[in-house]
Amino acid sequence: MVASAIANSEEVFTPRQQQVLTAALDLLVEQGDRLTMTSVARRASCSKETLYKWFGDRDGLLTATVQWQAAKVKAPQVDRWRLDAASLRHSIEQFARDLLGTIVGDVSVTLNRLAIGHAGAEKHGLGAIVLENGPLAIRKRLKPVLEAGREARLLRFDSSEEAYRSFFGLVVRDAQIRLLLGETFTPAEAEIARDAARATEQFLAIYGVSHHAT
Repeated sequence: MVASAIANSEEVFTPRQQQVLTAALDLLVEQGDRLTMTSVARRASCSKETLYKWFGDRDGLLTATVQWQAAKVKAPQVDRWRLDAASLRHSIEQFARDLLGTIVGDVSVTLNRLAIGHAGAEKHGLGAIVLENGPLAIRKRLKPVLEAGREARLLRFDSSEEAYRSFFGLVVRDAQIRLLLGETFTPAEAEIARDAARATEQFLAIYGVSHHAT
């Protein structure tokens, strides 16, 4: 059985829809919560009727926009029947690079700030949309890989949720909170790769079966 990718990327959105969602993400960074269907239509050079046809309403557009951003963290492809330590490490490390590179980007920082503002003000909409289609959706992409590693006796844990939270903490560390609080830094690609490799090594040191062997 081959683990398939989560259906939320190019296979779901057409190239033209991807252009529209990218325009919407750019506007969110520029305008924040003031984003409207009209502004997206103008920026993407399409009609509002097309937006309503594709996404329903503004919340539908926001949901698709968050999904498109979260799609940058791709679901690893692993063969459960031929999974070995090297392929497991590669899959986890690639996921770590995607996760860290996405989280420290301007778009994710903006989305998270807006979502926190909505939650703090007890507003409905963007907060729930970001939570459901961002962090919660992303973690569902790695959990099957972790569980496959456990089935192959390469990993040992009681809860894939607990294992994922440990992984997330090792990868992201304090970067997200620093960015949300206004610190400005843009890690280079090489730095992201280095941090992802270190986090993967630490994760496997904790949950790898060899670590628990007696």
